[in-house]
Amino acid sequence: MHDVVIVGAGPVGLFLACELGLAGCSVLVLERDPEPGSPWRADPIGMRGLSAASVEAFDRRGTLPSLLKASGIDEEPGADGPAAPRSVGHFAGMTLDPANVDIAALPFRLPGPVTDSLMTSLEAVESVLSERAAVLGVEIRRGVTVSAVVQDEESVVARAGEDAYPARWLVGCDGGRSTVRGAAGFEFVGTEPQLTGYTMLATVADPDAETLRPGFNVTPNGMYLRMPTDGHLAVMDFDGGAYDRSRRPTREHLQSVLRRVSGTDVTLTDVRLVSTFTDRAKQTTDYRRGRVLLAGDAAHIHSPLGAQGLNLGLGDAMNLGWKLAATVRGHAPDGLLDTYAHERRPIGARVVDWARAQSAAMKPGPYAQALQAVIGDLMGTRDGTTYMYERISGSSNRYDLGDPHPLVGRGAPDFRLADGTRLGELMRDGRGVLLDLDRSLGGAARAWESRIRHVAGPARDGLGLGAVLVRPDGTVAWAADRAPAHTATRDGFERAADRWFGGPEQTQPTQPTRDAGAHS
Repeated sequence: MHDVVIVGAGPVGLFLACELGLAGCSVLVLERDPEPGSPWRADPIGMRGLSAASVEAFDRRGTLPSLLKASGIDEEPGADGPAAPRSVGHFAGMTLDPANVDIAALPFRLPGPVTDSLMTSLEAVESVLSERAAVLGVEIRRGVTVSAVVQDEESVVARAGEDAYPARWLVGCDGGRSTVRGAAGFEFVGTEPQLTGYTMLATVADPDAETLRPGFNVTPNGMYLRMPTDGHLAVMDFDGGAYDRSRRPTREHLQSVLRRVSGTDVTLTDVRLVSTFTDRAKQTTDYRRGRVLLAGDAAHIHSPLGAQGLNLGLGDAMNLGWKLAATVRGHAPDGLLDTYAHERRPIGARVVDWARAQSAAMKPGPYAQALQAVIGDLMGTRDGTTYMYERISGSSNRYDLGDPHPLVGRGAPDFRLADGTRLGELMRDGRGVLLDLDRSLGGAARAWESRIRHVAGPARDGLGLGAVLVRPDGTVAWAADRAPAHTATRDGFERAADRWFGGPEQTQPTQPTRDAGAHS
């Protein structure tokens, strides 16, 4: 029996598997597709944008250099200072200006090598995570189609034909049409589609002509997108989702839809790849039923507008991994696993609504056109662009952890210590990190030394803080402003450590506190 069975070997399932393997759990990943390669996951169809938060997740686990190499990028992103982002994204096809982002208004932003998004492919992400999973002892079995899930109070079994795969826990990372979600009885609620979207690689007659304008194009009949790669097109037709997966799109049908939406007489002479999607927007009412959990598209679906699905799923995996591992290993405090749904479901709901808002702004008709004009005016302002960037990048996300400190519940800034070490480098082993900037918590920290790395010493820019406790997922669990050492600071740390990492290790031997540069 494995500790955890994960159904689905996409980026979310593989990232979660790596998190669990890093913590010493035995993990089995079951994947329906017999081979990892697919043209849908490679450049150009498989290209995706990773947000700064997702890039930070790879950095914190030491896999960012491999991902950059697999993505064909020679240099690490970012710079010594928090310059404006290179790209911001769009809202309903209306592109934002990166130069209009107010960097000073972004919360707790520090200089570092990870300050921007990253364009990569699903193929690159999955290859890097698969290699990492193998190093960590994760087993991946391909060509296994799970058809049923059965659980009791002690275990859960995934069934695939005559084969059974028992585990203590099971996580469904098997996409928007999740078998696990239905088999385990999750309630899936939301809104039905307004559009059918088409993604294709096709040959366009007279490719040098300006018949189809590059980039996003919102029209009176929908929207089309012409990518930099010749023949890579996306079209959104507001037909109520009638054509999605109901039949195979022919060249003639695709040409007809493209002509109507674009208002041109464009001709397609060949279609090499095509798939359909909708803006159906749904979410499960919970992310856990007994010993079965969901992550990624299995828990929430929405249109690909804004390309937030991958980042949302990676955030799920990062949040769930250390909590499930602590539960498996027996040192999780009461209720820790339940905080996964408590924290991630509101984030998922925000993204689902963000996608709904974009569909509403694109729907043909005078009401949407009026809405586009208003949104366009707001996007032309510095505050409006900054707000949009915060929503698209996820930098405005904050978990409600019940602590009024403005940093608690946010992703930790990448503090750089006096010796040049970054916080991201201190998180490679998956433990929590206590940055004891005032050197006042050495004695208290020893009681959690196997679960929390204690680092004493100042940071180059401590943001006025005396101490920061960072969870393994990079979230600030507790923070204290700089002040003379006093009992309240120690008590606050101990309460937070107990809440997120379990009780103190009273039987563990203690070691001397190490200063910055020799981190315990």
